[in-house]
Amino acid sequence: MTHRSDAMTTAAAFIVVHYPDCQAAFLAGSVVRGDHTPTSDLDIVVVTGRPDAPFRESLYFGGWPVEAFVHTPESLRRYFASDVARRRPSLPMMCVEGAVLRDRDGLAAQLRAEAEALLAAGPPPLTSEEADNLRYTLTDLLDDLQGAADSGERYFIAAELAQRAAEFVLITHGQWGGTGKWTLRALRRYNPTLADRLADALRDLYCHRRADALIAFVDGALAPAGGRLFAGFRQQG
Repeated sequence: MTHRSDAMTTAAAFIVVHYPDCQAAFLAGSVVRGDHTPTSDLDIVVVTGRPDAPFRESLYFGGWPVEAFVHTPESLRRYFASDVARRRPSLPMMCVEGAVLRDRDGLAAQLRAEAEALLAAGPPPLTSEEADNLRYTLTDLLDDLQGAADSGERYFIAAELAQRAAEFVLITHGQWGGTGKWTLRALRRYNPTLADRLADALRDLYCHRRADALIAFVDGALAPAGGRLFAGFRQQG
């Protein structure tokens, strides 16, 4: 395995080598939270005046895989707003949790304060149309799961169903969502018991081909919003 130097030292050197004129930079991700693994990378948000920003690039530096999220101040704020609208605050969270690598003229501190305010405000509530769309989607996936005869298809349906059901729980309770592993982490922050129930339900389906626990979890998520929705659902074109 390639030798890795200290994450903070490597990230700071990366900025000097690749973005020496940047105005602000944050090292985020698992290496800052302290839960990194041997395959973790360095997630670095770079704020610059480069005319080709925004862009994202992946490369190796100092024995580490590096993901650089390169923005101008204006594009970073646009992405902040986009993340809020989709209720998955990836970039604001990176700027809030991240370690500051550079803060020229106080820009990093200003951007962090803006990101903190967005996170504290919480995600926008679902509109009635959004809620109905999600209820219908979950109902449709439940029907697919209960009707599927092919075990491989059931596995794929179950993965999507668990993801969407967890997001539905989070959004309807004023919590930020995520994708993949971030969905489970968000659910654990909100309600560890629910997160364990969902993980156990997926394990029961994948290991023992039993879908009852997953179906019960989804029905429980839907119940406060009115339950399953099919008859009477209408989506405007």
